[in-house]
Amino acid sequence: MPNARARATDDRDRIVELNAAIDRTGYYPEVVADAVAGALGGEPVVSFYVHHEPTFERDEVRRHQTVVVLTPTRLILAHTDEHAGDDLLPEPYTSTSTEAVSLRAVASVVVTRMTTNPTAGPTPPAEAVLTIGWGAVSRMELEPAGCNDPQCDADHGYTGTLSSDDFSLRVSAAADGTDAVGGLLSFAASLSALTRG
Repeated sequence: MPNARARATDDRDRIVELNAAIDRTGYYPEVVADAVAGALGGEPVVSFYVHHEPTFERDEVRRHQTVVVLTPTRLILAHTDEHAGDDLLPEPYTSTSTEAVSLRAVASVVVTRMTTNPTAGPTPPAEAVLTIGWGAVSRMELEPAGCNDPQCDADHGYTGTLSSDDFSLRVSAAADGTDAVGGLLSFAASLSALTRG
């Protein structure tokens, strides 16, 4: 299914385009659209990205959909998964989680582009990764610290990095289509424009 995006080129509310993109995936569109509308709280849609991702679990296909929406004041994230019935809910069901983040809270927007054969001139990226941080989730990577003396056996403690990694989405032209990469980059540009300053 094609991924969708809208550009922040004017002041139009893009809710109709967003709902059409959700509908095109065919992945419980009424459920997803209702959850997104509830999280929007009546705010206009500036830009959006819809990513439908099937995953394989043993001999079953499970589907996941991510919808990211940019409003004038917030970043909305919606994740929908499907589940087989269980002891509490015997019928198959979906779970949708939404999160609304104030744009003032967004601390970083990291965009990574992977371009094949870069010496051949300008070509569209083959893959892109968008990572957004606002401080809700941090990742710490530690390793033993050392010194330049190869004979030293003293304990130098640890060194490492602490990075914010609240949301990350990777798309590739091979798996998701060429429009998917461009769409994610377009959304990232809109987000970056609204979070500068």
